[in-house]
Amino acid sequence: MKAPTLQLRIAQDDYRRLHAHLFPGDRDEHGAVLKAGLVQDASQVRLLVREVLPAREGMDYKPGRIGYRVLDAQFIHRHIVSCRDERLVYLAVHNHDSGNQVAFSSIDMESHEKGYPALRDIANGMPVGALVFGTHSVAADLWMPDGSRLALGEAVVVGPTLQRLYSRPPTMDRATAQSPSAESFDRQVRLFGRNGQGILARSRVAVIGLGGVGALVSEYLARLGVGRLVLVDPDRIEQSNASRVVGATAQDVAAKAAKVEIARRVALSATPTPDVEVVAGDVADDAVARSLRTCDYVFLAADSMRARLVFNALVHQYLIPGVQLGAKVDTPRGEALRAWSAIRAVRPGKGCLWCNGLIDPTQLALESKSDEERKTQNYGTLEPNPSVITLNAVAAAHGVNEFLFDYLSIRTPRAELEYLHLASAGSDMPSRAQPRKDMACRECSAVAGSRFAMGDARQLPTIN
Repeated sequence: MKAPTLQLRIAQDDYRRLHAHLFPGDRDEHGAVLKAGLVQDASQVRLLVREVLPAREGMDYKPGRIGYRVLDAQFIHRHIVSCRDERLVYLAVHNHDSGNQVAFSSIDMESHEKGYPALRDIANGMPVGALVFGTHSVAADLWMPDGSRLALGEAVVVGPTLQRLYSRPPTMDRATAQSPSAESFDRQVRLFGRNGQGILARSRVAVIGLGGVGALVSEYLARLGVGRLVLVDPDRIEQSNASRVVGATAQDVAAKAAKVEIARRVALSATPTPDVEVVAGDVADDAVARSLRTCDYVFLAADSMRARLVFNALVHQYLIPGVQLGAKVDTPRGEALRAWSAIRAVRPGKGCLWCNGLIDPTQLALESKSDEERKTQNYGTLEPNPSVITLNAVAAAHGVNEFLFDYLSIRTPRAELEYLHLASAGSDMPSRAQPRKDMACRECSAVAGSRFAMGDARQLPTIN
């Protein structure tokens, strides 16, 4: 059986803090411990950095008898016991004076052989491991509970713009470079290069909601060459929404076709290369939500509060970058028409939908009621919201552009996120706004009891 790949994910602010500690400018060696959430399936192991614990020079990080410097035994014991109790992964960290290539020394590996079997016993079923950083590189030696060891495939720094680190610079696979699809993507490869196209081809991207916005997003992603698409929507096409769902036909309406199946057909007709997984279910269902936890990016194009709640949790619990998309038309009596498209990037630790008042507890409670309960309490009087395909297209196109430029690190790295609101009529909403962050938020901050970077050690806020 093929060994799973290993990926490390760390929020941008935590990486900057760790990097500043390891590389203060003295070209010396420094140490730290990371606590990390764990995500594991048959093909991949992900480590999600929850907490950075710098080792104090001369106290927690001392001259070694064999190696140059070592972490203090009490410092190690305190933090591995804490990791065991919280079901987190213990990672010892140090740095080498290197740039875009780094590896453990023979002395490093000898120390792992001596010390890590005992640490793995203390961890009681959780992996333990070590990381070594260069200024633009990282390598890992992860000891799994079953006795196997994994080396790092890549590390992803998740911020407004993503950054990828490797133990050595990746090379383009010759077969990939010469594949028939290479010519199909020639014009966009001129923008983000063959390595960028390769990143898209290896990516697993989810679209939650395949209505007016999500249907366009899924087609755009297929045409761009995203290799694996996960399309999630429980609904079937109806006459009232067929005009806004790209690819929907009169035959689909007559057959009451599932929206995910229409989206899959459109994606595969756009380009035959993607692996399209369809989930005709609600993201609020636990099995559906958990199937997204190893995605590399998530688009939220569903308009329910429950979908926002689960999407928000996926971003922060699993360190998955995402964007919430939508279009809004207000036609209040006696007031001017207001219409706008919203593109709200959401990144781990950068403020969440709860912090910004974008999850309404009252509406969330309403959605949890049955149809009969809503009818009994006179909640069934609300009219459907207006919706127009052109407003949806604005949100979809800008959302996918944000994905491309941030996910492939094409633009200069952004220090801050921005919500983008594009008015088509009458809106006085600011076109750009920075999201707020509550430092005590139990969703997007690493406070005690929060879900931030907890991975599979924390339950998602699903219904069943």
